[in-house]
Amino acid sequence: MDKTERLFAVMDALRRHRRPVTAAALAQEQGVSVRTLYRDVQTLIGLGAPIDGEAGVGYMLKPGFFLPPLMFTPEELEALVLGARWVGAQPDDGLGAAAQNALAKIATASPEDLRDRINDTGLWPVAVWGEKKPMPVLGQVRQAMRTEKALRIGYQDEGGNPSERTIWPVQLAYYEGKQIIAAWCCLRTAFRNFRTDRIVELTVTEERYGKRRAVLEREWRDEWEAEWRAHQAAVSRESPAGD
Repeated sequence: MDKTERLFAVMDALRRHRRPVTAAALAQEQGVSVRTLYRDVQTLIGLGAPIDGEAGVGYMLKPGFFLPPLMFTPEELEALVLGARWVGAQPDDGLGAAAQNALAKIATASPEDLRDRINDTGLWPVAVWGEKKPMPVLGQVRQAMRTEKALRIGYQDEGGNPSERTIWPVQLAYYEGKQIIAAWCCLRTAFRNFRTDRIVELTVTEERYGKRRAVLEREWRDEWEAEWRAHQAAVSRESPAGD
């Protein structure tokens, strides 16, 4: 990798990090020495890149900095196209249309016209659930997470038993053939998972979450990781000695 490519790679790395990243971590990520990384950062600063840095803390780009469009490697373009096509195969029409619009913007905003390359990557996702049936509730769940507004839902469990709940969606997982909402359930006062195909009625309310979604997400992740560790420990205890 020549110096110009290396400088672009450092800028790309800084764009990916929302918090300061140390020179040692950047150097390891770029596959160069810390001394080389220091020189590259100083070169970028000399060229006008707004990089903040402090000894012992790390480097980060100042907020609001816009980089001009760069060329994509073949692998980067293939990843973008495959990801957008996978999203387009989901029953979330709003997200699918947004993915196609994003690809179009990337194609026309790049230094070279990428439309022909995007149409000829040869990579397509395979939908295993057959005909796609749009599910408007997915857009409403995404809206609730963005605005941190509670959802009121009518829900049927696996046995067909109905219930009405107010939930605070934290995560929305897209599986092959189904989608799962991880949410704080106000009825159970605990985190619960809800299958979107079992939601029979849904309303986005004006009621705010009781906590910021970022806080709820950390609590949900901590709880999930604790349950996973407990499960792994139980499996380990049940395994025969020597396995």
